[in-house]
Amino acid sequence: MMNIRGADSLIRGSERRAHALAIVRAGISAVLPENVVRNAVKLKGNRLQVGSREYDLEQYDHIYVAGGGKAAATMAAELENLLGDRITAGLVNDRYGVQARTTRTRVNNAGHPLPTEDGQRGVREMLDMLSGASKDDLVIFLISGGGSALLPCPAPGISLEDKIRLTDLLLKSGATIAEINCVRKHSSCIKGGQLLRYVNGATVLSLIVSDVVGDDPGSIASGPTAPDNTTFADALSILDNYGLKDLAPVSILRHLEAGMRGQVPETLKPGDPAFGRVYNEIIAGNLVALKAAAGEAQRLGYHPIILGSHIKGESREVGLVHAGIAKECLTSGNPAPLPAAIISGGETTVTVRGPGKGGRNEEFILGVLRDYTPGITAVSADTDGIDGATDACGAIADETTLPRAESLGLSIQKALDSNASYDFFEALGDLIFTGPTGTNVSDLRVVLVYKFQ
Repeated sequence: MMNIRGADSLIRGSERRAHALAIVRAGISAVLPENVVRNAVKLKGNRLQVGSREYDLEQYDHIYVAGGGKAAATMAAELENLLGDRITAGLVNDRYGVQARTTRTRVNNAGHPLPTEDGQRGVREMLDMLSGASKDDLVIFLISGGGSALLPCPAPGISLEDKIRLTDLLLKSGATIAEINCVRKHSSCIKGGQLLRYVNGATVLSLIVSDVVGDDPGSIASGPTAPDNTTFADALSILDNYGLKDLAPVSILRHLEAGMRGQVPETLKPGDPAFGRVYNEIIAGNLVALKAAAGEAQRLGYHPIILGSHIKGESREVGLVHAGIAKECLTSGNPAPLPAAIISGGETTVTVRGPGKGGRNEEFILGVLRDYTPGITAVSADTDGIDGATDACGAIADETTLPRAESLGLSIQKALDSNASYDFFEALGDLIFTGPTGTNVSDLRVVLVYKFQ
Protein backbone atom coordinates (compact mmCIF):
# COMPACT_ATOMS: atom_id res chain seq x y z
CA MET A 1 0.00 0.00 0.00
CA MET A 2 1.31 3.43 -0.95
CA ASN A 3 1.99 5.73 2.02
CA ILE A 4 1.45 9.48 2.34
CA ARG A 5 4.00 11.19 4.57
CA GLY A 6 2.52 13.37 7.31
CA ALA A 7 -1.03 12.34 6.43
CA ASP A 8 -2.42 13.46 9.80
CA SER A 9 -1.27 17.04 9.29
CA LEU A 10 -2.83 17.04 5.82
CA ILE A 11 -6.12 15.68 7.12
CA ARG A 12 -6.47 18.47 9.73
CA GLY A 13 -9.22 16.52 11.49
CA SER A 14 -11.40 16.57 8.35
CA GLU A 15 -13.22 13.37 7.40
CA ARG A 16 -13.52 14.59 3.79
CA ARG A 17 -9.78 15.15 3.52
CA ALA A 18 -9.17 11.71 5.00
CA HIS A 19 -11.55 10.18 2.46
CA ALA A 20 -9.99 12.01 -0.51
CA LEU A 21 -6.50 10.87 0.45
CA ALA A 22 -7.69 7.29 1.05
CA ILE A 23 -9.24 7.22 -2.43
CA VAL A 24 -6.01 8.45 -4.02
CA ARG A 25 -4.00 5.93 -2.00
CA ALA A 26 -6.23 3.08 -3.19
CA GLY A 27 -5.89 4.17 -6.82
CA ILE A 28 -2.11 4.36 -6.76
CA SER A 29 -1.72 1.14 -4.75
CA ALA A 30 -3.65 -0.74 -7.44
CA VAL A 31 -0.98 0.09 -10.03
CA LEU A 32 2.15 -0.52 -7.97
CA PRO A 33 4.44 -2.72 -10.11
CA GLU A 34 4.54 -5.59 -7.66
CA ASN A 35 0.75 -5.79 -7.88
CA VAL A 36 0.38 -5.40 -11.64
CA VAL A 37 3.20 -7.83 -12.54
CA ARG A 38 1.84 -10.36 -10.06
CA ASN A 39 -1.66 -10.05 -11.53
CA ALA A 40 -0.68 -9.98 -15.21
CA VAL A 41 2.23 -12.43 -15.44
CA LYS A 42 1.85 -16.07 -14.41
CA LEU A 43 4.29 -18.99 -14.51
CA LYS A 44 2.81 -22.47 -14.82
CA GLY A 45 5.55 -25.02 -15.04
CA ASN A 46 7.75 -23.81 -17.90
CA ARG A 47 4.99 -21.75 -19.50
CA LEU A 48 4.92 -18.00 -18.99
CA GLN A 49 1.42 -16.56 -19.39
CA VAL A 50 0.82 -12.90 -20.17
CA GLY A 51 -2.67 -11.95 -21.22
CA SER A 52 -3.90 -14.41 -23.83
CA ARG A 53 -0.40 -15.54 -24.86
CA GLU A 54 1.85 -18.30 -23.55
CA TYR A 55 5.61 -18.53 -23.90
CA ASP A 56 7.23 -21.95 -23.55
CA LEU A 57 10.45 -21.08 -21.75
CA GLU A 58 12.03 -24.40 -22.76
CA GLN A 59 12.17 -23.07 -26.34
CA TYR A 60 14.63 -20.32 -25.40
CA ASP A 61 18.34 -20.74 -24.76
CA HIS A 62 18.57 -17.53 -22.73
CA ILE A 63 16.26 -14.98 -21.12
CA TYR A 64 17.44 -11.37 -20.94
CA VAL A 65 15.70 -8.62 -18.97
CA ALA A 66 16.14 -4.98 -19.94
CA GLY A 67 14.19 -1.75 -19.78
CA GLY A 68 13.67 1.58 -18.14
CA GLY A 69 11.17 3.87 -16.50
CA LYS A 70 9.85 4.90 -13.12
CA ALA A 71 8.51 1.39 -12.45
CA ALA A 72 11.45 -0.54 -13.93
CA ALA A 73 13.25 -1.53 -10.72
CA THR A 74 10.16 -2.85 -8.94
CA MET A 75 8.94 -4.61 -12.09
CA ALA A 76 12.35 -6.27 -12.41
CA ALA A 77 12.24 -7.44 -8.79
CA GLU A 78 8.78 -8.96 -9.16
CA LEU A 79 9.73 -10.62 -12.45
CA GLU A 80 12.83 -12.07 -10.80
CA ASN A 81 10.67 -13.42 -7.97
CA LEU A 82 8.76 -15.29 -10.68
CA LEU A 83 11.57 -16.44 -12.99
CA GLY A 84 14.53 -16.66 -10.63
CA ASP A 85 17.67 -18.15 -12.16
CA ARG A 86 15.93 -18.67 -15.49
CA ILE A 87 17.09 -15.10 -16.16
CA THR A 88 20.50 -15.11 -17.86
CA ALA A 89 21.25 -11.43 -17.30
CA GLY A 90 19.40 -8.18 -16.83
CA LEU A 91 19.78 -4.42 -16.60
CA VAL A 92 17.18 -1.68 -16.14
CA ASN A 93 17.42 2.09 -15.73
CA ASP A 94 15.39 3.72 -12.95
CA ARG A 95 15.55 7.03 -11.13
CA TYR A 96 18.26 8.10 -8.72
CA GLY A 97 17.63 6.73 -5.25
CA VAL A 98 15.45 3.84 -6.42
CA GLN A 99 16.64 0.32 -5.70
CA ALA A 100 15.15 -3.15 -5.64
CA ARG A 101 16.14 -6.56 -4.31
CA THR A 102 17.44 -8.29 -7.41
CA THR A 103 20.34 -10.64 -8.05
CA ARG A 104 19.97 -11.40 -11.78
CA THR A 105 18.96 -7.92 -12.95
CA ARG A 106 21.05 -4.87 -12.13
CA VAL A 107 19.35 -1.55 -11.43
CA ASN A 108 21.22 1.41 -12.93
CA ASN A 109 20.20 4.79 -11.52
CA ALA A 110 19.78 7.80 -13.79
CA GLY A 111 18.10 11.19 -14.01
CA HIS A 112 14.55 12.31 -14.77
CA PRO A 113 12.88 14.39 -16.27
CA LEU A 114 16.10 15.42 -18.01
CA PRO A 115 18.39 12.64 -19.30
CA THR A 116 21.81 12.16 -17.73
CA GLU A 117 25.14 10.56 -18.57
CA ASP A 118 24.33 7.78 -16.10
CA GLY A 119 21.25 6.94 -18.14
CA GLN A 120 23.22 6.95 -21.38
CA ARG A 121 25.87 4.67 -19.88
CA GLY A 122 23.15 2.28 -18.72
CA VAL A 123 21.70 2.12 -22.23
CA ARG A 124 25.13 1.39 -23.71
CA GLU A 125 25.60 -1.48 -21.25
CA MET A 126 22.08 -2.71 -22.03
CA LEU A 127 22.83 -2.80 -25.75
CA ASP A 128 26.12 -4.60 -25.08
CA MET A 129 24.20 -7.22 -23.11
CA LEU A 130 21.56 -7.58 -25.85
CA SER A 131 24.24 -7.95 -28.52
CA GLY A 132 24.71 -11.47 -27.15
CA ALA A 133 21.09 -12.39 -27.86
CA SER A 134 20.03 -14.55 -30.80
CA LYS A 135 16.85 -15.77 -32.48
CA ASP A 136 16.76 -18.59 -29.93
CA ASP A 137 16.49 -16.22 -26.97
CA LEU A 138 13.75 -14.26 -25.18
CA VAL A 139 14.19 -10.60 -24.29
CA ILE A 140 11.73 -9.29 -21.71
CA PHE A 141 11.68 -5.51 -21.89
CA LEU A 142 10.17 -3.62 -18.94
CA ILE A 143 8.71 -0.29 -20.01
CA SER A 144 7.05 2.41 -17.94
CA GLY A 145 6.52 6.14 -17.90
CA GLY A 146 9.70 8.16 -17.60
CA GLY A 147 11.53 5.79 -19.91
CA SER A 148 11.98 8.50 -22.51
CA ALA A 149 14.37 10.37 -20.21
CA LEU A 150 15.74 7.33 -18.40
CA LEU A 151 16.74 5.56 -21.63
CA PRO A 152 18.77 8.23 -23.47
CA CYS A 153 20.56 7.09 -26.59
CA PRO A 154 21.22 10.10 -28.82
CA ALA A 155 21.50 9.40 -32.53
CA PRO A 156 25.00 9.62 -34.05
CA GLY A 157 26.23 13.20 -34.19
CA ILE A 158 23.99 14.37 -31.32
CA SER A 159 25.53 14.92 -27.89
CA LEU A 160 23.74 14.16 -24.65
CA GLU A 161 24.04 17.85 -23.74
CA ASP A 162 22.13 18.77 -26.90
CA LYS A 163 19.48 16.16 -26.09
CA ILE A 164 19.12 17.60 -22.57
CA ARG A 165 18.76 21.12 -23.94
CA LEU A 166 16.10 20.04 -26.42
CA THR A 167 14.18 18.09 -23.76
CA ASP A 168 14.16 21.12 -21.48
CA LEU A 169 12.87 23.36 -24.29
CA LEU A 170 10.10 20.91 -25.17
CA LEU A 171 9.00 20.41 -21.55
CA LYS A 172 8.62 24.17 -21.07
CA SER A 173 6.92 24.82 -24.42
CA GLY A 174 3.47 23.41 -23.67
CA ALA A 175 3.92 20.63 -26.23
CA THR A 176 1.95 17.46 -25.56
CA ILE A 177 3.76 14.33 -24.47
CA ALA A 178 3.00 12.76 -27.87
CA GLU A 179 4.66 15.71 -29.62
CA ILE A 180 7.65 15.63 -27.29
CA ASN A 181 8.06 11.91 -27.89
CA CYS A 182 7.91 12.35 -31.67
CA VAL A 183 10.97 14.61 -31.50
CA ARG A 184 12.67 12.29 -29.03
CA LYS A 185 12.16 9.27 -31.30
CA HIS A 186 13.70 11.00 -34.28
CA SER A 187 16.80 12.08 -32.37
CA SER A 188 17.37 8.67 -30.74
CA CYS A 189 18.96 5.39 -31.77
CA ILE A 190 16.56 3.13 -29.81
CA LYS A 191 13.18 4.89 -29.56
CA GLY A 192 10.41 4.44 -32.10
CA GLY A 193 10.98 0.68 -32.35
CA GLN A 194 14.67 1.07 -33.07
CA LEU A 195 15.73 -1.03 -30.08
CA LEU A 196 14.81 -4.04 -32.21
CA ARG A 197 17.84 -3.38 -34.40
CA TYR A 198 19.99 -4.58 -31.49
CA VAL A 199 18.32 -7.88 -30.45
CA ASN A 200 19.43 -10.05 -33.39
CA GLY A 201 16.01 -11.49 -34.09
CA ALA A 202 15.25 -12.60 -30.52
CA THR A 203 11.65 -12.91 -29.37
CA VAL A 204 10.75 -9.71 -27.52
CA LEU A 205 8.08 -9.50 -24.83
CA SER A 206 7.51 -5.98 -23.55
CA LEU A 207 5.64 -5.61 -20.27
CA ILE A 208 4.31 -2.07 -20.24
CA VAL A 209 2.92 0.12 -17.47
CA SER A 210 1.28 2.95 -19.37
CA ASP A 211 1.44 6.62 -18.39
CA VAL A 212 -0.07 8.01 -21.59
CA VAL A 213 -3.60 8.82 -22.63
CA GLY A 214 -4.96 5.96 -24.72
CA ASP A 215 -2.23 3.45 -23.73
CA ASP A 216 -0.51 3.55 -27.13
CA PRO A 217 2.68 1.43 -26.83
CA GLY A 218 4.35 3.74 -29.34
CA SER A 219 3.99 6.69 -26.96
CA ILE A 220 5.02 5.05 -23.68
CA ALA A 221 8.73 5.75 -23.08
CA SER A 222 8.76 6.79 -26.76
CA GLY A 223 8.05 3.22 -27.86
CA PRO A 224 11.44 1.44 -27.97
CA THR A 225 9.76 -1.82 -29.09
CA ALA A 226 6.69 -0.42 -30.85
CA PRO A 227 6.11 0.81 -34.41
CA ASP A 228 6.10 4.55 -35.00
CA ASN A 229 3.71 6.35 -37.34
CA THR A 230 5.46 9.72 -37.10
CA THR A 231 8.21 11.04 -39.36
CA PHE A 232 11.21 13.35 -39.39
CA ALA A 233 8.94 15.91 -41.07
CA ASP A 234 6.54 15.70 -38.14
CA ALA A 235 9.37 16.29 -35.67
CA LEU A 236 10.52 19.41 -37.53
CA SER A 237 6.95 20.66 -37.75
CA ILE A 238 6.55 20.35 -33.98
CA LEU A 239 9.68 22.40 -33.34
CA ASP A 240 8.37 25.01 -35.78
CA ASN A 241 4.89 25.12 -34.25
CA TYR A 242 6.25 25.85 -30.78
CA GLY A 243 8.81 28.40 -31.96
CA LEU A 244 11.74 26.15 -31.09
CA LYS A 245 13.46 25.83 -34.45
CA ASP A 246 15.78 28.75 -33.79
CA LEU A 247 16.44 27.59 -30.22
CA ALA A 248 17.03 23.88 -30.83
CA PRO A 249 20.64 22.62 -30.98
CA VAL A 250 22.09 22.72 -34.49
CA SER A 251 23.14 19.06 -34.32
CA ILE A 252 19.53 17.96 -33.81
CA LEU A 253 18.17 20.18 -36.57
CA ARG A 254 20.79 18.81 -38.97
CA HIS A 255 19.89 15.25 -38.01
CA LEU A 256 16.15 15.83 -38.52
CA GLU A 257 16.74 17.56 -41.86
CA ALA A 258 19.02 14.71 -42.99
CA GLY A 259 16.25 12.30 -42.05
CA MET A 260 13.78 14.24 -44.18
CA ARG A 261 16.16 13.87 -47.12
CA GLY A 262 16.37 10.11 -46.56
CA GLN A 263 19.99 10.23 -45.43
CA VAL A 264 19.15 8.83 -41.97
CA PRO A 265 16.99 5.72 -41.46
CA GLU A 266 13.44 6.38 -40.29
CA THR A 267 12.04 4.92 -37.09
CA LEU A 268 10.50 1.46 -37.56
CA LYS A 269 7.02 1.58 -39.11
CA PRO A 270 4.01 -0.74 -38.78
CA GLY A 271 4.52 -3.87 -40.85
CA ASP A 272 8.30 -3.85 -40.53
CA PRO A 273 9.59 -7.48 -40.42
CA ALA A 274 11.43 -6.64 -37.20
CA PHE A 275 8.08 -6.81 -35.38
CA GLY A 276 7.45 -10.42 -36.42
CA ARG A 277 8.22 -11.81 -32.96
CA VAL A 278 7.56 -8.75 -30.82
CA TYR A 279 4.71 -8.69 -28.31
CA ASN A 280 3.80 -5.46 -26.53
CA GLU A 281 1.59 -6.13 -23.51
CA ILE A 282 -0.03 -3.28 -21.55
CA ILE A 283 -0.27 -4.69 -18.03
CA ALA A 284 -1.50 -1.52 -16.28
CA GLY A 285 -2.64 1.97 -17.12
CA ASN A 286 -4.48 4.98 -15.81
CA LEU A 287 -7.93 3.39 -15.98
CA VAL A 288 -6.87 0.64 -13.56
CA ALA A 289 -6.05 3.32 -10.98
CA LEU A 290 -9.30 5.20 -11.65
CA LYS A 291 -11.41 2.08 -11.20
CA ALA A 292 -9.66 1.22 -7.94
CA ALA A 293 -10.19 4.79 -6.72
CA ALA A 294 -13.87 4.60 -7.66
CA GLY A 295 -14.20 1.34 -5.75
CA GLU A 296 -12.74 2.91 -2.62
CA ALA A 297 -14.98 5.97 -3.01
CA GLN A 298 -18.04 3.74 -3.21
CA ARG A 299 -16.88 1.81 -0.14
CA LEU A 300 -16.68 5.13 1.73
CA GLY A 301 -20.26 6.00 0.79
CA TYR A 302 -19.81 8.24 -2.27
CA HIS A 303 -21.43 8.01 -5.69
CA PRO A 304 -18.36 7.77 -7.93
CA ILE A 305 -18.22 8.94 -11.51
CA ILE A 306 -15.15 8.39 -13.69
CA LEU A 307 -14.86 11.26 -16.15
CA GLY A 308 -12.22 9.39 -18.12
CA SER A 309 -8.56 8.53 -18.50
CA HIS A 310 -8.15 10.54 -21.72
CA ILE A 311 -8.30 14.05 -20.24
CA LYS A 312 -5.80 16.57 -21.61
CA GLY A 313 -5.42 20.34 -21.63
CA GLU A 314 -3.90 23.13 -19.56
CA SER A 315 -3.92 22.11 -15.91
CA ARG A 316 -5.49 25.33 -14.66
CA GLU A 317 -8.31 25.11 -17.21
CA VAL A 318 -8.99 21.43 -16.49
CA GLY A 319 -9.19 22.36 -12.80
CA LEU A 320 -11.74 25.06 -13.60
CA VAL A 321 -13.85 22.55 -15.55
CA HIS A 322 -13.78 20.10 -12.64
CA ALA A 323 -14.95 22.88 -10.30
CA GLY A 324 -17.85 23.52 -12.68
CA ILE A 325 -18.84 19.85 -12.73
CA ALA A 326 -18.70 19.78 -8.93
CA LYS A 327 -21.01 22.81 -8.78
CA GLU A 328 -23.48 20.98 -11.02
CA CYS A 329 -23.47 18.06 -8.61
CA LEU A 330 -24.20 20.48 -5.77
CA THR A 331 -27.07 22.26 -7.53
CA SER A 332 -28.76 19.54 -9.60
CA GLY A 333 -27.31 16.19 -8.57
CA ASN A 334 -25.80 15.71 -12.02
CA PRO A 335 -23.78 13.91 -13.24
CA ALA A 336 -23.80 12.21 -9.82
CA PRO A 337 -25.94 12.68 -6.71
CA LEU A 338 -24.47 13.82 -3.40
CA PRO A 339 -22.20 12.78 -1.89
CA ALA A 340 -20.31 12.46 -5.16
CA ALA A 341 -16.75 11.52 -6.06
CA ILE A 342 -15.60 12.93 -9.39
CA ILE A 343 -12.59 10.90 -10.52
CA SER A 344 -10.44 11.56 -13.56
CA GLY A 345 -7.07 10.77 -15.05
CA GLY A 346 -5.03 11.46 -18.14
CA GLU A 347 -2.22 13.98 -18.26
CA THR A 348 -2.62 17.73 -18.35
CA THR A 349 0.09 20.20 -19.31
CA VAL A 350 1.52 23.42 -17.93
CA THR A 351 2.81 26.11 -20.24
CA VAL A 352 5.59 27.72 -18.22
CA ARG A 353 5.11 31.48 -18.10
CA GLY A 354 6.94 32.45 -14.92
CA PRO A 355 9.93 31.53 -12.76
CA GLY A 356 7.97 29.81 -9.99
CA LYS A 357 8.10 26.22 -8.82
CA GLY A 358 5.23 23.82 -9.38
CA GLY A 359 3.71 20.91 -11.24
CA ARG A 360 0.62 20.12 -13.26
CA ASN A 361 -1.26 18.53 -10.34
CA GLU A 362 -0.58 21.43 -8.01
CA GLU A 363 -1.63 23.86 -10.75
CA PHE A 364 -4.82 21.82 -11.32
CA ILE A 365 -5.83 22.48 -7.69
CA LEU A 366 -5.20 26.21 -8.19
CA GLY A 367 -7.58 25.95 -11.15
CA VAL A 368 -10.26 24.39 -8.94
CA LEU A 369 -9.82 27.21 -6.43
CA ARG A 370 -10.51 29.83 -9.11
CA ASP A 371 -14.18 28.82 -8.99
CA TYR A 372 -14.41 27.19 -5.59
CA THR A 373 -17.69 26.55 -3.75
CA PRO A 374 -17.92 25.14 -0.20
CA GLY A 375 -18.78 21.47 -0.28
CA ILE A 376 -15.77 20.47 -2.37
CA THR A 377 -12.56 18.71 -1.35
CA ALA A 378 -10.13 18.25 -4.23
CA VAL A 379 -6.92 16.25 -4.56
CA SER A 380 -4.68 15.88 -7.59
CA ALA A 381 -1.66 13.58 -7.55
CA ASP A 382 0.99 12.31 -9.92
CA THR A 383 0.96 8.55 -9.52
CA ASP A 384 4.76 8.41 -9.69
CA GLY A 385 4.98 10.53 -6.54
CA ILE A 386 6.78 13.42 -8.22
CA ASP A 387 4.77 16.32 -9.66
CA GLY A 388 6.79 18.17 -12.28
CA ALA A 389 10.25 19.13 -11.06
CA THR A 390 9.15 19.25 -7.41
CA ASP A 391 9.45 16.79 -4.54
CA ALA A 392 5.68 16.79 -3.96
CA CYS A 393 3.16 14.33 -5.36
CA GLY A 394 0.37 16.92 -5.65
CA ALA A 395 -1.89 19.04 -3.46
CA ILE A 396 -5.21 19.11 -1.59
CA ALA A 397 -7.80 21.85 -1.03
CA ASP A 398 -11.10 22.26 0.82
CA GLU A 399 -13.24 24.91 2.56
CA THR A 400 -10.33 26.01 4.74
CA THR A 401 -7.94 26.69 1.87
CA LEU A 402 -9.09 30.11 0.65
CA PRO A 403 -9.49 31.67 4.13
CA ARG A 404 -6.04 30.43 5.17
CA ALA A 405 -4.52 31.68 1.91
CA GLU A 406 -6.08 35.11 2.41
CA SER A 407 -4.76 35.33 5.96
CA LEU A 408 -1.26 34.63 4.63
CA GLY A 409 -1.56 37.16 1.82
CA LEU A 410 -1.42 34.48 -0.87
CA SER A 411 -2.94 35.16 -4.29
CA ILE A 412 -4.19 32.40 -6.58
CA GLN A 413 -3.76 34.60 -9.64
CA LYS A 414 -0.21 35.58 -8.74
CA ALA A 415 0.66 31.93 -8.18
CA LEU A 416 -0.77 31.05 -11.59
CA ASP A 417 0.96 33.95 -13.34
CA SER A 418 4.35 32.86 -12.01
CA ASN A 419 3.67 29.09 -12.11
CA ALA A 420 4.30 29.03 -8.36
CA SER A 421 1.75 26.42 -7.30
CA TYR A 422 4.30 24.61 -5.12
CA ASP A 423 5.10 27.77 -3.15
CA PHE A 424 1.38 28.49 -2.69
CA PHE A 425 0.53 25.09 -1.23
CA GLU A 426 3.79 24.80 0.69
CA ALA A 427 2.87 27.94 2.62
CA LEU A 428 -0.50 26.36 3.44
CA GLY A 429 0.94 22.96 4.38
CA ASP A 430 -1.27 21.36 1.74
CA LEU A 431 1.34 19.66 -0.43
CA ILE A 432 1.16 15.86 -0.62
CA PHE A 433 4.43 13.94 -0.21
CA THR A 434 4.83 10.25 -0.98
CA GLY A 435 8.32 10.03 -2.41
CA PRO A 436 8.80 7.92 -5.57
CA THR A 437 5.99 5.37 -5.63
CA GLY A 438 7.69 2.96 -8.01
CA THR A 439 4.93 3.26 -10.58
CA ASN A 440 3.70 5.78 -13.14
CA VAL A 441 0.29 5.77 -14.82
CA SER A 442 -0.03 9.54 -15.19
CA ASP A 443 -2.34 11.59 -12.95
CA LEU A 444 -5.17 10.81 -10.55
CA ARG A 445 -7.67 13.52 -9.61
CA VAL A 446 -10.40 13.18 -6.99
CA VAL A 447 -13.04 15.85 -6.30
CA LEU A 448 -15.43 15.02 -3.47
CA VAL A 449 -18.74 16.91 -3.49
CA TYR A 450 -21.10 17.00 -0.52
CA LYS A 451 -23.59 19.16 1.34
CA PHE A 452 -21.56 21.62 3.39
CA GLN A 453 -22.87 22.46 6.85
